[in-house]
Amino acid sequence: MIRTPLRPLARILNARENGENPDAIEAENRARRHAEIQDRSRRRAEGRLIVMAACFVIAFGTVGVRMGVLAASQPTEPTSAVTGTDIISQRADITDRNGRILATNLLTHALYAHPQQMIDPIRAADGLARIFPDLDRDRLREDFTGERKFLWIRKRLSPEQMQAVHDLGEPGLLFGPREMRLYPNGHLASHILGGSGFGQEGVASAEVLGVAGVEKAFDGWLRDPGRDGAPLQLSIDLTVQQAMEEVLASGMKVMNAKGATAVMMEIQTGEIVAMASLPDFDPNDRPRPLLKGDPSDSPIFNRAVQGQYELGSSFKIFPVAQAMDLGLVNPNSGINTNSPMQIGKYRIRDFSNYGPQLSVTDVIVKSSNVGTVRIAQMLGPERQRDFLQKLGLFDPTPIEMVEAPTGRPLVPARWPAVTSATVSFGHGLAASPLHLAAAYATIANDGRRVTPTLVHGRARPEGEQVLSPRAAQMAVAMLRQVVTRGTARQANVPGYEVAGKTGTADKPRRGGGYYANKVVANFAAVLPASDPKYVLVLALDEPSIAGASGERRTAGSTAVPVAAEMIRRLAPLVGLAPVTGEKLRTIPPRIEARVETAPEGGLQRVASN
Repeated sequence: MIRTPLRPLARILNARENGENPDAIEAENRARRHAEIQDRSRRRAEGRLIVMAACFVIAFGTVGVRMGVLAASQPTEPTSAVTGTDIISQRADITDRNGRILATNLLTHALYAHPQQMIDPIRAADGLARIFPDLDRDRLREDFTGERKFLWIRKRLSPEQMQAVHDLGEPGLLFGPREMRLYPNGHLASHILGGSGFGQEGVASAEVLGVAGVEKAFDGWLRDPGRDGAPLQLSIDLTVQQAMEEVLASGMKVMNAKGATAVMMEIQTGEIVAMASLPDFDPNDRPRPLLKGDPSDSPIFNRAVQGQYELGSSFKIFPVAQAMDLGLVNPNSGINTNSPMQIGKYRIRDFSNYGPQLSVTDVIVKSSNVGTVRIAQMLGPERQRDFLQKLGLFDPTPIEMVEAPTGRPLVPARWPAVTSATVSFGHGLAASPLHLAAAYATIANDGRRVTPTLVHGRARPEGEQVLSPRAAQMAVAMLRQVVTRGTARQANVPGYEVAGKTGTADKPRRGGGYYANKVVANFAAVLPASDPKYVLVLALDEPSIAGASGERRTAGSTAVPVAAEMIRRLAPLVGLAPVTGEKLRTIPPRIEARVETAPEGGLQRVASN
């Protein structure tokens, strides 16, 4: 800024020449300068007022707009973002397909102690020993009077126990909040759920981790805060599951079995509606695994998924279906059944002499080992092996359980002619009942591969076509005749068109060979045969029932009656209405002309069945 002098020399000299007062020039310039200063101050003040007013307008406008948005929005519960938290304690619920709770959380408390803050440590130790009889009184006294600054007393407390500790009035006994996993149905579906336990812990929270079953398989999903607590919906139906376990427990007791398992699966989707393994356990108090001995002796062993069993004659439908698919035989083709037959140094025989020839249908109905081996020889080892692999009998089932990889089938390393023969009637290859259920579901699904799942409503890719629909339908028709006139006649539940196959296999010894009086008996069923909807597989471990001719262990005498009762109980629960009168069809009419009815009579027990 250029500063104007108050007494400019030129004007002063000019004023003196003209006789004017030079002081008037100074006063004039001083007044002008003051006026300019006042103008600048006023403009500065006005600018500040404008800026302040704008700030007030923006601030109150923002508040007003936010209030309007909140007034117009729907009320919701506030959620807090979990950032920087070491311990994630929340865990989503697990429900069945109808939304009924299978696993949820319960707020409880843990008890811990700060001994140095205690007023009377001896009295506190004595009081805790009275409330919790399993605690060591002397050890508590030692801990409370020693140098320890912190120790856990109990990880979970009931409300009654918490009140009793409160009543001790000891300031050194403190409570930490806990979210406990609760299984309100007790033993029901215990092997599916698995169980949970505490992971990382603090006095204010503890993370709940899955230790087995779907709890561990979906551990990250269930603990993900981004899912806002959305439940995991399983495919099982709680009502069907309870009915299955009741029937299975009764059947296991009646048949004097060591263990039992059953699987019911939807054929179209592969969703497991119910799956049980006995003996079972309460996931609220999961037992520890066995450290020695047979793992199947433990109640936490899942026979449906982890059990590796030679499944006997229920395998016979596989080579027969494959041979029909390749056009090597049809249901009426004659098969040489002269018994015994020789393969190298091994002899294969049937339980009874069925004569020199049976139709392919009667090979299945009468459960002929020799006839099945003859059909397997037509296939050849390579084709037989490839087909069984396509059925999923060489790999662990992809079921959403951490136990699934431990249920990998025991497959022979080599596949010579004798292995091909024994595998054709269910010996030499050990698989789980769930493998058998998936393979039967594939046949019942017009030959399209079915993959079992425990998750409800999940989109899944269509399976591979491993068998032609025609061959698959003829195979189901043969299985229907096994029930109407073969080894599974006790499973012919009126109105439900049950099709299925029995299997009885001697149990192998750990050191080699087989037990003379221990078997695994199973029955694999498809229902209804005319429009397959469900597969049911039931297996009994070491069953034995007294009969007029001595002890009976075959599947026709043990597994089949239990499966029949299970079908009577479960079929109505899954919406299968019984068909009666003229509507009742034993086999689908589109393939009825191809199946020849064989004479009555036949097998009650197969030597390797």
